[in-house]
Formats: sequence, C-alpha cells, structure tokens
Amino acid sequence: MNRLKKFTSFSLRDLVASAGPTILGIAAVCIAAYLIVDPAPPRKVTLGTGQDNSAYDVFGKKYQELLKKEGIAVTPQGSHGSRDNLKLLKEGKVDIAFMQSGTTDEAAPEREGLVSLGSLFTEPVWLFLRAKEGAPPLAQLTQLRGLKINIGARGSGTPRLVRQILAVNGVEREELQTTQLDNTPATVELLEGRIDGLVFAAAPDDPLIQMLLQTPGIYLFDFAQAEAYTRRLPFLTHVTLPRGIVDLGRDLPARDYHLIAPTATLVAREDLHPALVELFVQAAARIHGGAGWFQQQGQFPSAKYTEIPVADEAAKFYKDGAPFLQRYMSFWLANFLDRMWVLLLALSALILPLSKIVPPLYVWRVRSRIYRWYGQLRTVEGAIEDAVEVAPEERGPIYAEQLVRLNEIEERVNHLSIPLSFADDLYGLRSHVHFVRQRIEGLMGTAAPAP
Repeated sequence: MNRLKKFTSFSLRDLVASAGPTILGIAAVCIAAYLIVDPAPPRKVTLGTGQDNSAYDVFGKKYQELLKKEGIAVTPQGSHGSRDNLKLLKEGKVDIAFMQSGTTDEAAPEREGLVSLGSLFTEPVWLFLRAKEGAPPLAQLTQLRGLKINIGARGSGTPRLVRQILAVNGVEREELQTTQLDNTPATVELLEGRIDGLVFAAAPDDPLIQMLLQTPGIYLFDFAQAEAYTRRLPFLTHVTLPRGIVDLGRDLPARDYHLIAPTATLVAREDLHPALVELFVQAAARIHGGAGWFQQQGQFPSAKYTEIPVADEAAKFYKDGAPFLQRYMSFWLANFLDRMWVLLLALSALILPLSKIVPPLYVWRVRSRIYRWYGQLRTVEGAIEDAVEVAPEERGPIYAEQLVRLNEIEERVNHLSIPLSFADDLYGLRSHVHFVRQRIEGLMGTAAPAP
C-alpha cells in the first residue's frame, strides 16, 4: 500500500509547477491594474454643511449615517452656509458641500474645478416681518426702504440672494438698515423687536421657520409676483405654501402664500472619485426622494436648477438609475468589478491560449523525470561501445562496472513517483533497462574473465 500511495491519477506538484508561473503572472497584472489603472475610492470624505441645527447640518448627519453602512467615513464640516462652502471647496478643505443655487454666476471663474451632483430640495426665501398695529402687511419689497432687516449670516448664500432680489426691485442695499447675524440670534432680535424683519433661505423643516410660522405678531411676506422673479432670476422657482400645511386644526397659514425658492445642491470638487459621486447621488435619492411641502414624490434629486455643470456620473444616474452591478452587489464589490472590467475582459481572452499551454507543460514536466534516465542509459551504452576499442582482457572490468551502474539506475527508476496515466512510459523505461542489462551480460560471456 505504501508503494501504491506514490501513484496518483495526476501529480499536484507538477501541475502547480506548470501552472504556477502563469497564475503568478496573472495575479501580478491584476494587482498592478488594481493599484494603477484606476485607484480605489478613498474611505474618508469631508462634507461641508452649515450652521448648527440648520437643514444642511441635519441632512449632513443623514449622509454620514447612510455612507457609514457602505464603509465610507463622512466628516461634516460646519460653516455659515453656501459662500463659506464655496470657499472651502476651492481651498480643498472639503471634498463635497451643500450650496444654494445662484451662489455662483453662470459664467463665473469661481465655478472652475467644481461639478454639481444635482439639486436636492427647494429652499424658499422666507421674509418674516413684525406686524405693526393698524398697518397692513407689506405687499411690495420697495416698502422695505428704511426698515432694519437681517439679510442672512456672513458666509451664507442668503445675503447675495437678497441683494439680487432687491436689485430687480430697484432697491439699493443702502436704502435698508441691514444686519448679518446668524439665524438663531437674528430670530431673537426679531422677537425682541430690535429688528423689523429677517430673511431665511432654508427648507421648511428648519425649526426656526416652524416656530416663526406659528408666532403671533410675526407674518410671512407673500411674493405675489413670484412667477416674474423666476423669469428675471432663472435659478429661482415659484412654489406655493398651501393653506393649513403648518397646522390644519388651527388653519395655519390661513391662505396660500406664493414664495420664490432657490434649490439646495450638492457640489463637489471635480477630482472627487467617480465611485463616491455615484454613492452620494444614490444616498441623495434615498434622503430627498420623498414628497414634501414643496415637492412631489420623486421630483428630487434632479439635474435641474443648478448653474454648475452636472457630473457625468450623476447625469447618468438621473437618466438610467443606479449602476447595474450596484443593484445586486455591495458597493465595494461592484466598484471593484466596474474598475477591473477591462482587465477581466483581457484575461478572459487569454484563457483559451493559456489552457493550451499549461497541459503540454505539465506533460513535459512529468515525462522529463523519465527522460533524464534515458540519458543515463545512453551513457552506459556509450561506455559499452567504447570498450570494443580496448584489449579483450580489459573489457570484463568495464562491463562489470557498467552493470553495477545499470543496477543503480534500475533501483532509482523503481522508486520514481509517476502518475498512473504515465505508467506506460515508466514501464517502457524499465524494459529498456532490462534490454541493456541483457546486452551487457551477453558481452560479458564473450569477454575475457576479469582478474
């Protein structure tokens, strides 16, 4: 049984030795392609958000939670708003950020190096004013002249937006008393009566907006000319705050309000890895795809309402949906296959020629262990043929020496471990050894006896 264990249907050692160099070569090519052809996406990304408890801050935490499940660590970077985020993007301090449409001009150089991932939700312009006893609510923005208005925090996109809105009404900023406080202190100033009004540009679920919509003595300005604003400022849209949307039981508000609204967009540096662009857009669809006060189901995210060019990967998502592989696989596996498809295609084309090379190498390696003993056998025969040239009395010792050598060869051959499929080659070698032995023994019978 111990001898039979030496014989197998195939030789694993020879198979590994034959296919090993090919496999190692393919592995080396795969590793080089993985590291060089298209680097893997980074596992950390910085997201520019906004002021504490603002809509940007709340949504930033939602992105952080969703992408954490995919193995991406999102670090929120607080700011005052859109203008600050634009600066952080240009300086490379954040990779992606929330920005308000209209923050950059359509032909401005500050757009260079940035791409949009689409618009996420509308951010209506909320102009809250203190009601004055006996005075009707303001109906035109020109009536703001001389009033003290907080136009938004420094670094946010709201001051720029307010100046544009006032400009189309022919109102200069100098005609108002303006402050630029953060949202929370500005709200306190309004409630205390130290300012006449304040402007927000935020989603309706902002806690401060929810509070002011229900505060007695504070009313919301109605942009009755909202449609005209959208023609003059294309990044704005006309939205309606429906009657009773805040509180149906108390009928708040008591009528429909017309509002103008820029949109919140995701803007990234153009060198952000394409896989991360796809992942953020998919997260945006999950976070912002539902219905709301000013949007229908599936209206957002969208490639519309942004003056910054939309990234190719984002545009493809809005047109065709999520990449095919990511619908059925984890993000990292799908990304790996998507990055390596060119290499996989090339390797699949090499399978046929490689499959024709490895088997002959395997056969040659196994048979080479037999063929090398044929070389030893030819050496013995060469020594016998050379003995013919010496004196007859000297041939006996030569034949005896070669017979001993032949016995050693036969002993080594008997211990060869050969797959059963090559047994005929082994037995052929043994028969040839026997043939040479018979020849030597025949010559020894005719040779002079050794001294």
